[in-house]
Amino acid sequence: MEHIVNQIILTGNLAGAPRYSHENHGRRFYAFPLEVERLSGTTDTLPVLAPLELLEQTPAAGGDTLCVTGQIRSYNNREPEGRRLVISVLAETMTLCSAAHDNRAELLGTICRAPVYRRTPLGREICDVMLAVNRPYRRADYLPCILWGRTAQEAAELPVGTQLALTGRLQSREYIKMLGTTAERRTAYEISAISAEPVRE
Repeated sequence: MEHIVNQIILTGNLAGAPRYSHENHGRRFYAFPLEVERLSGTTDTLPVLAPLELLEQTPAAGGDTLCVTGQIRSYNNREPEGRRLVISVLAETMTLCSAAHDNRAELLGTICRAPVYRRTPLGREICDVMLAVNRPYRRADYLPCILWGRTAQEAAELPVGTQLALTGRLQSREYIKMLGTTAERRTAYEISAISAEPVRE
């Protein structure tokens, strides 16, 4: 049996009305943005998917604080310009609450691409890691992760195929994508790791 670890807890403010996304196995899913503030004061706007029945159980208005638990999911969106990895949080539970903002993710996955080690213009060490995280029925989510400092140094030496247990937060980052002669502002989502340990069998 596959060992699956993919959990996220978010507490933040509803930043827009849920909009119909898709239907799967007879269930209708809706997407909405959740604004989650970091300790630094920066706000991440994170995409959440929730089934209709969960939304009906939790009637919320813009600005309300929601506590959401679920999993981080990915799929490839095929566009004329090429494939794009789309990341979202699939909500399993959702309640209205008054708690402080929170953002905690726990993952167990396999490194599926050679880690990329680099330094920021300010000299911070970063390692980009793509984790394949098991899902039921022999499927997987491909989740981009960022590791920092000493953890980044250690991850840079890990071979493809290494299992990694990671804790961190899901964050958003804006960037500019050049499409021919035009520039388009896009948002990327990635897990910023607090800790990451290779799993020895």
